[in-house]
Amino acid sequence: MKRLESNFINMVVSTTLVALLAAGILGFVNDKTKETIADAKKQKQEQAIKAVLPENAMLDAAKVQVINNCTINPAFDADGNFVGAAVESNENGFGGNVKVMTGFDAEGNIIDYVVLEQAETPGLGVKMLEWFKKGNKGDIVGKNPETNNLTVSKDGGEVDAITAATISSRAFLSAVNAAFAAYKQANFAGAPVEVVAEETEAINDSTDLAEVVEEVVEVATEVAKEAKVTLNNPVPNK
Repeated sequence: MKRLESNFINMVVSTTLVALLAAGILGFVNDKTKETIADAKKQKQEQAIKAVLPENAMLDAAKVQVINNCTINPAFDADGNFVGAAVESNENGFGGNVKVMTGFDAEGNIIDYVVLEQAETPGLGVKMLEWFKKGNKGDIVGKNPETNNLTVSKDGGEVDAITAATISSRAFLSAVNAAFAAYKQANFAGAPVEVVAEETEAINDSTDLAEVVEEVVEVATEVAKEAKVTLNNPVPNK
């Protein structure tokens, strides 16, 4: 009985130590990588804005607006004429949050898009990264959400959904339409609007958390191995 009791106590102590150590490692890594992840996200966002706007377009940070959780980044030419906007929007897809940066010209036509975040099924929904690009089957480039029905054909729209990924296609197109709706409400000629960036950045941090967890998997695995050794070799009773 004493032997059994000793094994049970060792098991509880070892499991508790493993849990505490894993939590500590996770917190430490998260704290150390938080700034790096934020910088990487900001850089990716800036590159996406540039990719979906006309060449040589200039941004005016003072005129950035946030409408219905969409961030509108207006762009102007060298003479100060409005040439378009890059709009960041979000929608829930099959696997989680889908974040898209869509570029519109001054008339509201789609210039291009970049998928900033997605967790869709590999080989299916993830095809949204290219499926709706110019020349591809679901091409939306050059279309205007005001005059074109940018929904999947299954719902009576003009766009071919990704094969076997209708839910992901709907989410993507919903994000694009939400971006256009916000773009239409924006007033770039009016007074600058202060942007609360945290509101859009905090919508979904599941991708960051996954990255952090992945970084500690190897360490946690080693800790588990050590715990197993401890359980198999309990401290003998004196």
